[in-house]
Amino acid sequence: MKNLIIKFIKFNRDLSKQFDLILPKKFRIDGNRFFMDQFAPQYLESNVKIYDIGGGKQPYISQDIKKSLDLFIVGFDIDQDELNRAPQGSYDQIICADITKFQGYKDANIVICQALLEHVKNVDLAFASISSILKTGGLALIFVPSKNAVFARLNILLPQKLKQKILYYIFPETRHAQGFYSYYDKCTPCEFRDLAKKNQFCVEKESFHYISSYFSFFFPFYFFWRLWVLSFYLIAREQSAETFCMALRKSSEPFV
Repeated sequence: MKNLIIKFIKFNRDLSKQFDLILPKKFRIDGNRFFMDQFAPQYLESNVKIYDIGGGKQPYISQDIKKSLDLFIVGFDIDQDELNRAPQGSYDQIICADITKFQGYKDANIVICQALLEHVKNVDLAFASISSILKTGGLALIFVPSKNAVFARLNILLPQKLKQKILYYIFPETRHAQGFYSYYDKCTPCEFRDLAKKNQFCVEKESFHYISSYFSFFFPFYFFWRLWVLSFYLIAREQSAETFCMALRKSSEPFV
């Protein structure tokens, strides 16, 4: 029975992928993959200090890139065990702390914050902390799922244990990387722009993405969800994004 269910899910996921091929490219770009492969790499420079906020056991910077660019990487996570499980040599320094309570040293050239802020209860405090970590002129590179996404709304409503059980059964590859409690506090493009301005950041670049794989396990769900995404985009444009990336430059003076 389990094998039949697995085959059924695979068939529906494949069908969902085929359906997406008829949509405009704009609606087929995976935001997380785009952030990892294209958005963040364009800002990496040699001999800089980078804080990987929430990187834990899965650092964003590979050891090959770390070595080739001679980077100093600070691993920052609320969970010491997560930091300890990172590949040896990934971090030059580790800080185990809550990003909403940490006061930084203004010593970072770059902060990378990938798929973390949706798990933070108070994103306003997290932004203030990130600002305190960066030097003037430093850059925060952020990827986050939007609160406006359907999966985010369901994530907020469903009990945590039920969500994890469903997620790990349908997408077993996510067991070691996803399933943490999510709040989506202020996680929309509009609210992030307001938080950026409040915390001495100017928005240098943005990227909005309109696809996720959560409903691909059953094509009828996926089909109607994709129709909703397209319709929502016509009404709200980038506010309808499922995920988004931002590059925020720290200013020397607060914005008025």
